[in-house]
Amino acid sequence: MESWGRVGWGACVHPKPPRTVPVGSPQASLAPKPNIGTTRKGIGPAYSSKAARTGLRICDLLSDFDEFSTRFKNLAHQHQSMFPTLEIDVEGQLKRLKGFAERIRPMVRDGVYFMYEALHGAPKKILVEGANAALLDIDFGTYPFVTSSNCTVGGVCTGLGIPPQNIGEVYGVVKAYTTRVGIGAFPTEQINEIGDLLQSRGHEWGVTTGRKRRCGWLDLMTLRYAHMVNGFTAKTGQGARCTLVSAHGPRVNHSRARCVWAVRPREAQGRSGRGHGVGGPRPAVLVCKTGRCSLPGPRGLALTKLDILDVLDEIKVGIAYKLSGKRIPYFPANQEILQKVEVEYETLPGWKADTTGARKWEDLPPQAQNYIREMGWRWQIQRFDDPAVLDKDRADPGRPRPRQQPQ
Repeated sequence: MESWGRVGWGACVHPKPPRTVPVGSPQASLAPKPNIGTTRKGIGPAYSSKAARTGLRICDLLSDFDEFSTRFKNLAHQHQSMFPTLEIDVEGQLKRLKGFAERIRPMVRDGVYFMYEALHGAPKKILVEGANAALLDIDFGTYPFVTSSNCTVGGVCTGLGIPPQNIGEVYGVVKAYTTRVGIGAFPTEQINEIGDLLQSRGHEWGVTTGRKRRCGWLDLMTLRYAHMVNGFTAKTGQGARCTLVSAHGPRVNHSRARCVWAVRPREAQGRSGRGHGVGGPRPAVLVCKTGRCSLPGPRGLALTKLDILDVLDEIKVGIAYKLSGKRIPYFPANQEILQKVEVEYETLPGWKADTTGARKWEDLPPQAQNYIREMGWRWQIQRFDDPAVLDKDRADPGRPRPRQQPQ
């Protein structure tokens, strides 16, 4: 820890409890029912204690340790009263925590004051990353198959104490197809050779648990919903940054370099600067630094892993949901209803070409450009339950006309 340097801990953070119920052990049956597919790393219990006002924070650990010990014992007793067979080595854990306290003390900061100084001191670029995807948000995700925190843009305020007026641009990042780890409704999931291909080519594995990610076609209903909640605002006009990323790219140390294109809806042009490959599954981003990108439109998305689709003859995009044969204008909050929706697809021709070497818009095959334009046009539609609005051939007679998926 001493070598971490710039790493800091907020004093108000609730650390997760020690993992006393190993996965696969007899005590694993103590987990809440039904199983909602969590990582079982103790995050849920930490947030439960926080909401019950019985949680312990970093600032408590670094204060009066006798008082902390009393509260820790009370919390352990509380958990054991709920799960009588749960075993907790209270004294052993307290000894371990006391050792941690002195090691982390130099890294602990008052989070609110730290962020205030960063916002109002010398000019800085501050980047905040959502902990998970929008549909795992505790309030706006596919509840109960969600995480325990707010991973949408509101988490910037509630998690860091940053005032809303200090939030600058909001960037949306989306794969060229849809994935999900664990259980929960997934309308565009492909439980077939397409899903297997996306999973294997995209190296789709859960980072924490190592589980295979479920894969399916791009779902523009979820993308629109994510925009409704987060309000993507990233400007991409003069001086904007345009990034191109491929999921495979050139081999570097026998690993795959990945690339991404930060796409502006409808028509995108830009020049990319030179990037570099990195080992492992994390992307290496090629960023335009010329300041001469010309990407019209008020909002932008970073579209990733486009090259995973390179081998497909045709590609489907989920454009709307139907219930009882009628389009619905919203993303269903109820899981049972979401399980029942019928997805309306549009089928686009594949490009059957290697895009891993593409470094600017013109390098992409025409069909790949059309896929990006199609996605960009549709995700910005506000009234996506209205056939007249969804029918792009009427709304925009000049745009290319992909094949329609039979109903």
